[in-house]
Amino acid sequence: MKRPPATVRSQAAESALTLSQVLETYTDGPTTGVFTDGAAHPNPGPGGWGAVYVVENQIIEQKYGAEAQTTNNRMELTALIAGYSLVPAGRAAVVMTDSQLCVDTINSWAAGWEKNGWKRKNGEIKNLDLVQQLYQLARAHPEIELRWIRSHNGYRWNEYADALATAYRRAIP
Repeated sequence: MKRPPATVRSQAAESALTLSQVLETYTDGPTTGVFTDGAAHPNPGPGGWGAVYVVENQIIEQKYGAEAQTTNNRMELTALIAGYSLVPAGRAAVVMTDSQLCVDTINSWAAGWEKNGWKRKNGEIKNLDLVQQLYQLARAHPEIELRWIRSHNGYRWNEYADALATAYRRAIP
């Protein structure tokens, strides 16, 4: 499918598009899964998060929220926790985030940190409260796959999650 012009893509990156504009503008990308995003601007600063569960391009459920003082990483983790909660118990799903750090944290590093009493060799684990909560969800739901997705590449539901995450900057929709 044809990608929107670069100016439209950069508007989404700047959080200018409403939810309805995202749906009108973007059509590419996966059509089923849970899409999550978190943002803070400046970082740290005011932030938001969003998660949307979609099956065959139909929104099943969505959640979003904001915090007055936070970081991008806290919002990414919060979005993922919300995203896991959108999937019905026992249902297989793919949860997607544009945070490679979050994917690596849960899929690669958390098991070792847990074995070591939630300690890293090279210092503290940032956002440990959220990391532990998300890791427990991932372990409790092995049927859910956590996967990285490129940010701001014109994928409809990833752009939609971004619009949810940045809703604190504008009125929804």
